[in-house]
Amino acid sequence: MIDQELLDILACPETKEKVLLASDSEVASINEMIRAGNLVNRGGEKVTEPIDGGLVRADGKFLYPIREEIPIMLIDEAIPLAAEADSS
Repeated sequence: MIDQELLDILACPETKEKVLLASDSEVASINEMIRAGNLVNRGGEKVTEPIDGGLVRADGKFLYPIREEIPIMLIDEAIPLAAEADSS
């Protein structure tokens, strides 16, 4: 999907951390949330288009979607992975 050379030079536009290819199970889980209408990106927009893959920031907090083999490396398009607003 993503060429290893490209993966080696890509970094989070916010923190400059490395990004890692998301696992198939992570992608499936995110697509399930998108289908259920329960996913909002960092920009506050509801995510309605399924992803083909993703790049996970090294700290595991955000995933940058890949659509049609193009990584969307925009901060507002990042999908939060950690439940930062967890009240329990």
